[in-house]
Amino acid sequence: MRISIQPGSGIPGSVQLFNLLCFAIACGQFPPGCRLPSTRQLAMQTGLHRNTIHKVYRQLEAMGLVETRAGSGIYVSRSARQVVNYSRGLGENLDRSRQVLEQVRQGIDQLLQQGFSLEQVRDLLLAEIDWRLRCSAQVLVCVPNRDLGTGQLMAQQIQQTLGIRVQLVPLEELATVLDQIHSGTVVTLHYFLSAVEAIAQPRGARVLTVEVSDYAREIALIRQLPSYACLGLVSISTALLEVAEVIVHSLRGDLLVLTAVISDTERVGSLIRRAHTLICDEASYPTLRVLVRQARADLIRTPNLVCATPHIGEAAMAELRRELGGIPGAGGDREAGGSDLQSKETH
Repeated sequence: MRISIQPGSGIPGSVQLFNLLCFAIACGQFPPGCRLPSTRQLAMQTGLHRNTIHKVYRQLEAMGLVETRAGSGIYVSRSARQVVNYSRGLGENLDRSRQVLEQVRQGIDQLLQQGFSLEQVRDLLLAEIDWRLRCSAQVLVCVPNRDLGTGQLMAQQIQQTLGIRVQLVPLEELATVLDQIHSGTVVTLHYFLSAVEAIAQPRGARVLTVEVSDYAREIALIRQLPSYACLGLVSISTALLEVAEVIVHSLRGDLLVLTAVISDTERVGSLIRRAHTLICDEASYPTLRVLVRQARADLIRTPNLVCATPHIGEAAMAELRRELGGIPGAGGDREAGGSDLQSKETH
């Protein structure tokens, strides 16, 4: 990923760099174990002072996203992306079934070798399965108050795709909620993992992280926009808009980028009148489509309206389904509908 800072954007360079690195880690462009550019390299790429870059890396390290290896450099930490490859159940063919059965037997043998009795192994397995089922019955999406818009996008996507009830809980209120429900599964983003685990694990809750989309389709579209075009970004999330603006400036410094939360109808109206292309999240799309249609008679040119890819990546959503026990019978049709929605454009 090319890291570029836009000096005249009004967003401090350190914030731009932090957002770009968080996005790259969250969507897997910098995978666990990947060595990140040195402060000297980033200083040459971005024009930022090395002390500023060092502070950004320290902030990422405090969040558990990166780790410093003495004499080697800075790397994406292994905990930054939770990849759990548990058994996906008995397979569709005999070979797969045999492989899974062998894994189960090996796990039991390892516990027996550690001194557990067969009855104790059975109790341990049943307790773990029971705990996971109880946690899966109550799913929470947790983000800090400043990112509630992003959390709302995540909660809506999980609820619509998996067909389950999801509760959005601010990080600042997570302890109180978990004390009331006693068990549950908390879904969050990688850069909030440490803070969420510190609250959830002592209370017996399960924590899962999801990987955000890499927005490859939107990035390709932005690269193809005419020179010096006006791009409008609309979302229910202020935090997401800030990150998106930094990324767009990094990709295309010549574009005029305007942002608006969907609830600010006056500013959204200004974007509709000025923008060559409007990109919005799924939650904003129905409202924005209506506003564009209402304004069409007064427009010299109707902007291209693009509904962005869902915030949680497709693979991450599939993994979440598995982690929650498969969710039998839910989500297949919803996922297809979501994919259709992503490709809609209004000219």
